[in-house]
Amino acid sequence: MLPRSGDVIHVTKAASVQFSSPMLFRVIRVHDWPTYEGWIWLDGYELNSTGDAVERRSIFVQVGGLRQVGKAPDPRARNGRQPGLNPGTLPARALRANR
Repeated sequence: MLPRSGDVIHVTKAASVQFSSPMLFRVIRVHDWPTYEGWIWLDGYELNSTGDAVERRSIFVQVGGLRQVGKAPDPRARNGRQPGLNPGTLPARALRANR
């Protein structure tokens, strides 16, 4: 599971020995920096128990040790509109002329 922006992941010792105390982490960015096979650099926020960001961090972790807790919203589903299905709008000039 390769995380993406907006995902909330559970980071434990399985991801890296530095995380002997598990934490929740909201991903901002997955870097494309060259690393060892199966490892990635992530930028994001450490979350407290209520889900609030408490510290911005960059972490180096094994992808196989990450567990997804929350999924980022699908950017294609952020509103109900469909591209090209605009009901039609009048130019502002036409609206002023009809007053």
